[in-house]
Amino acid sequence: VPMVAPGNVQVHVINSTLAKVNWDTVPLKTVRGHLQGYKVYYWKVQSLSTRSRRHVEKKILTFRGNKTFGMLPGLEPYSSYKLNVRVVNGKGEGPASPDKVFKTPEGVPSPPSFLKITNPTLDSLTLEWGLPTHPNGVLTSYILKFQPINNTHELGPLVEIRIPANESSLILKNLNYSTRYKFYFNAQTSVGSGSQITEEAVTIMDE
Repeated sequence: VPMVAPGNVQVHVINSTLAKVNWDTVPLKTVRGHLQGYKVYYWKVQSLSTRSRRHVEKKILTFRGNKTFGMLPGLEPYSSYKLNVRVVNGKGEGPASPDKVFKTPEGVPSPPSFLKITNPTLDSLTLEWGLPTHPNGVLTSYILKFQPINNTHELGPLVEIRIPANESSLILKNLNYSTRYKFYFNAQTSVGSGSQITEEAVTIMDE
């Protein structure tokens, strides 16, 4: 098997889900056989938003030939990763380069896990919601937009409210009675807004 590990391993984080790895080729005499390529082992150490460590699943990408770089796609935003690089010949893999740590920046969050609308009165509705399953960063706020829908399904004026990230419910007041409303709800990090979930609810007709 090859005798030495690739040197000078560098990681360039391109965005929240993509990184580029560079390394120096090893001297051909240390390959001790036919150089087939390089393998990059990489794994997520922890998510920076939840701080929870979990079962580590190592991923491997093979770059054929005398390559000196490779791309690592499909990374999770706002996470800490480790990687190392090994040379491959027809017999197997050489030793691993020292582990390199890198962090991906924040991304936009996944949608809030649920939006529930309860306690209708003549002029109010209560909204409750759950955190996004993948915050992909530090949540800065939630954005709620809503508008009335009339009987012919035409949409009325859209109202937008920004809600602090530490809230998980809201009572909307001063609504019209016996009116159907459509709600659009998403979470935000400093990078931007995640995808929204929608829900509809009706205020009651009369007491």
